Amino acid sequence: MTEADLEESLIEDMAELSNDPLGYCHYAYDWGQGELAGYTGPRAWQVDILSTIRDHLQGPNRFQPLRIAVAAGHGIGKSALIGMLTGWGMDTCEDCRIVVTANTEGQLRTKTWPEISKWRRLTITEHWWNVPAMSIYSNEPGREKSWRADATPWSEHNTEAFAGLHNKGKRIIVIYDEASKIADKVWEVTDGALTDEDTEIIWIAFGNPTQSTGRFRECFRRYRHLWVTRHIDSRTVEGTNKQYLDEFVATHGEDSDIVKVRVRGLFPSQSAKQFISSTDVDAARTRILRPEQYDFAPKILTCDPAWDGDDMLEIGLRQGLHFQILRTIPKNDNDVHIANILANLEDQHQADAVFIDNGFGTGIISAGRTMGRTWIGVWFSGESSDPGCLNKRAEMWKGARDWLKEGGAIDKNDQVLADDLTGPETVPRLDGKIQLESKKDMKARGLPSPGRGDALALSFAYPVAKKSPLERMGLGGGRQKDHDPYANI
Repeated sequence: MTEADLEESLIEDMAELSNDPLGYCHYAYDWGQGELAGYTGPRAWQVDILSTIRDHLQGPNRFQPLRIAVAAGHGIGKSALIGMLTGWGMDTCEDCRIVVTANTEGQLRTKTWPEISKWRRLTITEHWWNVPAMSIYSNEPGREKSWRADATPWSEHNTEAFAGLHNKGKRIIVIYDEASKIADKVWEVTDGALTDEDTEIIWIAFGNPTQSTGRFRECFRRYRHLWVTRHIDSRTVEGTNKQYLDEFVATHGEDSDIVKVRVRGLFPSQSAKQFISSTDVDAARTRILRPEQYDFAPKILTCDPAWDGDDMLEIGLRQGLHFQILRTIPKNDNDVHIANILANLEDQHQADAVFIDNGFGTGIISAGRTMGRTWIGVWFSGESSDPGCLNKRAEMWKGARDWLKEGGAIDKNDQVLADDLTGPETVPRLDGKIQLESKKDMKARGLPSPGRGDALALSFAYPVAKKSPLERMGLGGGRQKDHDPYANI
């Protein structure tokens, strides 16, 4: 056969492997030779992922997005699989578009992309491509912009590269490396961009599960119905140092967070800076408690007004170890309207105290006073009665954290409350005091203001005593104007 015939045969073979990435990997690489000496093909877990993609593309839903999330311990060969997938995607589909990003630009430039370039160099089709520093594109004239892969650093303030992921009728592959630390906003923009019909869309997120919150975590929890998920234990993977891994586990313990993350491919119970652990919140969601079990305890009604237009006003009620959200209302500047809602709930539930965030709640409190209500405003930035806390906010959230550990129960279906409670992180301080990150910093990480979490935390603002029947009869539900609001506090 002439060189031209061989090239034509290669092109035909690549086309036949368009829907078979596993077959491609066995065909395109010279296994057992040179840099691949000692390897007979992809590792078992890599075969599983490649087979999942193959089965999807050969099935009836090939034009529906395929999302795969892989949480893994160290040293399993995820970068190698990223390189193989990039090679398959481009070699077997004309005008394929691939975008690769990672947790940091440094990771992308020094680790992820060099591995992709290496596997590109090892393929039988190396001569088809130009491979400059941070991209790969076809050397066919006129195709350099339409048939390419790009290393794209992410920024939550500049998401255009992910918003423009359109390639109708062709193939789109999005790869996240070290996905735990990619901002939620980038995930949201990527998800919204993958809408082309009759297009092969594959989105794969790889990472060590270092964060117990965020979108990568939720691929395995809230959004698990959308994602194919895998947890890969490093001890089960060919080529890893089993003796070292066994020693590491023996030193730190099978159930320690460090072993979960670095070896077992499981999410930690609590990330390094996370204030309330996911384990405590998950446990609270499994407890079945009824308010009437705590008739002996005071009822504390709370209101956390909305700060920004996207936030919600939350009204909650805690009695003993039971907490529930009673109302969720979009941002509303009609303080009299909100005050009437709050007053009705106070009477309905015979609340013993009402605590309102003073930051945006002063108008509500003023409206309540004209109605004879004795509601208490709480300044989150105010002084803490706990010397171990920087401010009132930290003190109240500490109360909520301790309450969860002591057996507190929340609605198992309230995912928003669960997310709110696990969202805030601590700010390290030299004096050791508890300080929570600001809401502004939370939003910079792509998290919303934790309104429902604040509603629970507010119930720990001050000690509250249950009113006696005589007090209730005399106070008329808290409407006597000369009543001292701190009498039971």
